[in-house]
Amino acid sequence: MGSEEALSAGTPGAASRVCKLEIEHCHPGCRCPPPAEPWTEPNLGETFEGSEPRTVSRRYLSSLKNKLSSGAWRKSCQPGTHPGPGTQEPEEKKIVQELLETEKAYVARLHLLDQVFFQELLREARSSKAFPEDVVRLIFSNISSIYQFHAQFFLPELQRRLDDWTATPRIGDVIQKLAPFLKMYSEYVKNFERAVELLATWTDKSAPFQEVITRIQSSEASSSLTLQHHMLEPVQRIPRYELLLKEYVQKLPAQAPDRADAQKALDMIFSAAQHSNAAITEMERLQDLWDVYQRLGLEDDIVDPSNTLLREGPVLKISFRRSDPMERYLFLFNNMLLYCIPKVIQVGAQFQVRTRIDVAGMKQVRELTDAEFPYSFLVSGKQRTLELQARSQEEMISWIQACQAAIDQIEKRNETFKAAVQGPEGDTQEQELQSEELGLRAPQWVRDKMVTMCMRCREPFNALTRRRHHCRACGYVVCAKCSDYRAELKYDDNRPNRVCFHCYTFLTGNVLPEDKEDKRRGILEKGSTTGSEQSLMCSFLQLVGDKWGKSGPRGWCVIPRDDPLVLYVYAAPQDMRAHTSVPLLGYQVTAGTQADPRVFQLQQSGQLYTFKAETEELRDRWVKAMERAASGWSPRGPNDGDLSD
Repeated sequence: MGSEEALSAGTPGAASRVCKLEIEHCHPGCRCPPPAEPWTEPNLGETFEGSEPRTVSRRYLSSLKNKLSSGAWRKSCQPGTHPGPGTQEPEEKKIVQELLETEKAYVARLHLLDQVFFQELLREARSSKAFPEDVVRLIFSNISSIYQFHAQFFLPELQRRLDDWTATPRIGDVIQKLAPFLKMYSEYVKNFERAVELLATWTDKSAPFQEVITRIQSSEASSSLTLQHHMLEPVQRIPRYELLLKEYVQKLPAQAPDRADAQKALDMIFSAAQHSNAAITEMERLQDLWDVYQRLGLEDDIVDPSNTLLREGPVLKISFRRSDPMERYLFLFNNMLLYCIPKVIQVGAQFQVRTRIDVAGMKQVRELTDAEFPYSFLVSGKQRTLELQARSQEEMISWIQACQAAIDQIEKRNETFKAAVQGPEGDTQEQELQSEELGLRAPQWVRDKMVTMCMRCREPFNALTRRRHHCRACGYVVCAKCSDYRAELKYDDNRPNRVCFHCYTFLTGNVLPEDKEDKRRGILEKGSTTGSEQSLMCSFLQLVGDKWGKSGPRGWCVIPRDDPLVLYVYAAPQDMRAHTSVPLLGYQVTAGTQADPRVFQLQQSGQLYTFKAETEELRDRWVKAMERAASGWSPRGPNDGDLSD
């Protein structure tokens, strides 16, 4: 007997089991038993350990192509090295003898599949009506045609040619004549995955079905192998023909009369083998896909055999309300991104699908420049926009590239799909959707901690009377009063969602009551987002002393380009109103002391403001910027640098 390989099962409907795959490869010199005799009924007292249904594992399918292409399946059965009495036979004849002997063993397996398993199951289906005849025919596909071809044509032709080898030392013409019939394997191989699934399903579903299979598997003819392993024989056979014939061509002398025919036959066999290898690859893909669906709980709306898994892995979700990221898991397919939550108790499904984002609706997948959350990236889809954090720079880039590749593939198949928008590296992050996109796609939410006041009415938030809410249309952080409106959003299947009054007016066309109209902007109501983008100088500074009151120990300080003589101090970079403004004209600026060189001060007529920069270099820039502003300097054009230049 040939090599034995331990397998672990992984087909739906059957539990994972460990079983051995035994494949016979016989030829002269091997101590192999003769081909199995026709199946006979086992003794009533005969038992078979492990006779319960066992299935073919994906790991075996994965290794099958490598084993076949490397010729490892033949290493344990190489021709004997002991020369017989007389002249040593040519190497090419030994290969033909090996081909004939393995063909005999293969025909015996086909006989077991067609005349025993197939016919016995058909007979049981007709008599008991416990399972449909069509199920049996689907499981065995065109195995009867394959068996008849090999038993009645291919094997007899090989036998006759070897018997007459002295007069006709060639097999290339025989294989050429019969090779076109090998195309019938395509139907069998394509049906193999479905056949294995049906076999597992009806083994669990029907006791008579299982009893017939168990009885045959326990017979001597089955060699203690399961039906699934016998069904694999036709899938493996064509690549073996290719390997044997390739070796035959290599062993032929240069002037051998069979060389041209053998090479042509090899080309024909190679074409047929490609179908088998492609089918094995497809079976691997389907098995991978099925494994993923099992981990996701087999939700009907995502199970689709046409899907292709591109990437999966853990990520961290950057929360808009919590300071610490949350563990999440992504599955990227060719047509969708599944945003999942790992289950604490993993009984059955391992993940719960939280959001499905269609690749066709993805607008942006790009890196985020966030010092607090390194390796973070943005996924902006029609259904939802996510800020995610990878574990490394390489992992972040890999996710971005995988998502972009999926988008590009969708674009090629759909000419009307707009190109994914990715701003140039270093561009400022866009927080607001274009007006024509409001309600059509999920916005990127502004994080709670980035603002201290409502981004519409500019009133400060507090824990009791003015809490934070998000507008589902634009993503702004707003108060309850400013978000006391509901509008239908297309990206959420036209369900009513909480929106701010600006988005409500745009989406519905309704005119707001006068008491809800926007008030006039106060002197401090200059948005820091606009100021930061068009500023002469901006950064965080520590505010030292009691002078600053409730503004806090740290502030976002900005000298706007359109108001270059005034310093605005905000609590957060995206606040719409400053806590304090300081007219810089006429102030004296003094650098830090020896006790702390990062400190500097503004002083005028009893007014004293003390700041502390993060570095001495940043302190020097602020001192220069404030000195120039205090002297009345203003930029003459848009190309003027910041005040510290």
